[in-house]
Parts: sequence; C-alpha cells; structure tokens
Amino acid sequence: MVESPDSVVDAEGRVSDGLYSIAIEMSGARRGHATGIVMLEAGRIMGGDSFFYYTGSYSFSRGKWRGEMIVLQHTEAPGLNLVFGGREVGCGFTGTYSAGAADIDGTALVGQTSVPFRAHLTLQVPIER
Repeated sequence: MVESPDSVVDAEGRVSDGLYSIAIEMSGARRGHATGIVMLEAGRIMGGDSFFYYTGSYSFSRGKWRGEMIVLQHTEAPGLNLVFGGREVGCGFTGTYSAGAADIDGTALVGQTSVPFRAHLTLQVPIER
C-alpha cells in the first residue's frame, strides 16, 4: 500500500519525507535492540544499521500510519547472537506520526517465531521540495 507523494508529504501532521533516526526495542522470548537510520519518501522505506538493511512501504491516514518491511543482514557479526541473524525477516507495523516523530508497534516474523517490537523515529533531515 503506497499512497501518492501528495498524500504523505507536508507539514500538516502527515509523514514528512526525510532521513530519520530509529531506535528499536524487541521484546518477548527474543529480546534485543537496534539503532539506525531510515529514509521515508513517498510511501517507501529504506534504511539500516550496523548489521541489517530495511526496505518496505507505508501508508498514512488521519494521524495513523502502517507499513511493512523486509529486513536482511548485510554484515557478519562473529561472536554475536543477532535476533534476526542470517534470515530474511518480514515485519509489519502500525503507529502514530506527528510533527517529525513517530512511534510504532510491530511484529517481526523470524522463522516461525513472532517477535514484537516498538520503535521511535525522529526526523533528522527533511527533504525540501
């Protein structure tokens, strides 16, 4: 679900295109955390952290947004037990967005295990049009 660029980009409480920092906390049986960057642009998500990259899409309506991402590992992590290590992981999320910040709740499917997560995004650099 990708909305047109006009519906996701403006300063009126809609998702602003730009570069965001992201902080993620995973809970449940497979706990973990990550920080990274995410580019949101016209309904597309692209980003990553030290070990993984993320791609996906989102939609926005009435202060709420939802989306889906695929997470893939790009760098080996010898000696570390990464929650998503070595797998293609599908994630779905919903949340709120306001004034350059977002809070989301989601679920990642790691093999046959569902891993709940929460994340906070903060706009760092808007895309000027």
